[in-house]
Amino acid sequence: MYAIIATGGKQYKVSEGDVIRVEKLGKDTDETVTFDQVLAVRDDDAIKVGKDVENASVTATVTANGKGKKVVVYKYKRKTGYHKKNGHRQQYTEVKIDKINA
Repeated sequence: MYAIIATGGKQYKVSEGDVIRVEKLGKDTDETVTFDQVLAVRDDDAIKVGKDVENASVTATVTANGKGKKVVVYKYKRKTGYHKKNGHRQQYTEVKIDKINA
């Protein structure tokens, strides 16, 4: 059984026991999170979408919060001597999927 959920502007395919990194949720470690925006649920042979998954949800536990690898942003304009170097580390929340309620 798996589900497709949407959070942080992205979609994730999850099953029970999976550990995924999503955009920062603002929750502390060991807190429970419920994802209500379920797009599809695959149960044995049938896949449910639309109104069939209106009341579905996915329950997860926060395992960690952190920052991803640094991405270097370099701006450069030729012939003018202009260059600017910046870095960015995206914050994430790592969650473990506990249950898919379909």
